Amino acid sequence: MSTPQPKSPQPRIRSSADFARYVGLARTTVSRVLNGQPGLKKKTIERVNRAIEETGFVPNAYALHLKGKRTSTVGVCMQNLMTQTLVHKLASLQQRLRDKSFSTFIEVVDPDSSWNVIRHFLSLRVDAVVFIGYFDEAQLEHHLRSLTASGTPNLVIDHFGIKGANTVSLDRVNGMRGIVEHLYSLGHRKFGLLAYSDNVRSTLDRVRGIRELLSEHDLDFDKCTTSLDHLHVRGNDFEYGRALAKSFAERSDMPTAFIALNDEIAVGAMHGFKEVGVSVPGDVSVTGFNNQDICLMTAPSLTSVDQRIDFTIEAATEILLSQIDKPLRPKPLVRLIEPQLIVRASTGPVRR
Repeated sequence: MSTPQPKSPQPRIRSSADFARYVGLARTTVSRVLNGQPGLKKKTIERVNRAIEETGFVPNAYALHLKGKRTSTVGVCMQNLMTQTLVHKLASLQQRLRDKSFSTFIEVVDPDSSWNVIRHFLSLRVDAVVFIGYFDEAQLEHHLRSLTASGTPNLVIDHFGIKGANTVSLDRVNGMRGIVEHLYSLGHRKFGLLAYSDNVRSTLDRVRGIRELLSEHDLDFDKCTTSLDHLHVRGNDFEYGRALAKSFAERSDMPTAFIALNDEIAVGAMHGFKEVGVSVPGDVSVTGFNNQDICLMTAPSLTSVDQRIDFTIEAATEILLSQIDKPLRPKPLVRLIEPQLIVRASTGPVRR
């Protein structure tokens, strides 16, 4: 019985020229197949595709770009990956772009590295750049000017208010108006604000919504709201909410409703109140923001604001793709997504 001879190792393909020699076709013919140009014989296309499977050859996308082809890639700058909502937005955007045959390069940036990230994306010849989250405004404006000068389409998701930026953002002002209107209709006139002491734009927008709605009901913001954020260092949001609730419970003038910056802080506050014998919603009402899955895992379930992320990313993808391979728009596109208040058992009428 003869011993089977080992298969000859596949040649190492380092370039399109190496690949053309392996296929046994002219380099121009191979290039036409790789670029999907018409007028080629079926057996020629099959021959090239079979060789790709045999060798694992991948054409250089950036070389194609130099020949006038786009790279079908999008660079994504993330604020961070620490929150469920940001990860949800990233995953949804990536899937929608993949459905349109685009790949994504993802970078989490900070003020010290952001310009290097933008330069890297430009060197990769990405077709567009997206920012998700909140960034240093001066740096973000600089990056957008640089991208526009290079003719690279760009879009900002979340960070509303950047001059000249194509933007898709949740209407956080209106989201807070909905929360306060709901609590006001239940008879609440004293509100505890949990984690609203930051000066980032997203927080300021929410405070603005609270102010507007209270003013419409002839209520003074400073007299109707109380914050004890200064008493505790914010770390883990669950523990931060728990500590704030216990501090509020020690006061004789405790508010009857609490508006938390996010769902984690709200859930922590609910646990803190429970530990000191304060009933939710019997004694106080509690609201969150983001409408995460955890809202349904608490007892009682948590009233929250849904960001409608799918609507946000759908609008973002539409705006982004509409810019690619076209002259940049002189006037930016700005779209605000209407939030949805999800009322659950953590809010109820004020106790008389």
